[in-house]
Amino acid sequence: MWGNHWMFGGSMWVFWIFLLAALILGVWWIIRQNRTRDSSGNEDALSILKKRYAKGEIEKDEFEQKKRDISSLDE
Repeated sequence: MWGNHWMFGGSMWVFWIFLLAALILGVWWIIRQNRTRDSSGNEDALSILKKRYAKGEIEKDEFEQKKRDISSLDE
């Protein structure tokens, strides 16, 4: 009789602690995934323009014109 009480009553707190820890870790993982996704998708236009110029995708004249266009949007 005491053995059953310990198994079901005494070890249930271990189950609940494990369940709570799993829930906390799951929420933490979801939040972390959302932050990673947001930070990679929020590149500003000037940074993209600079990368394109650095890669040689656009010429200096086009870079300067687009830079002026972007600056006028900020005002």
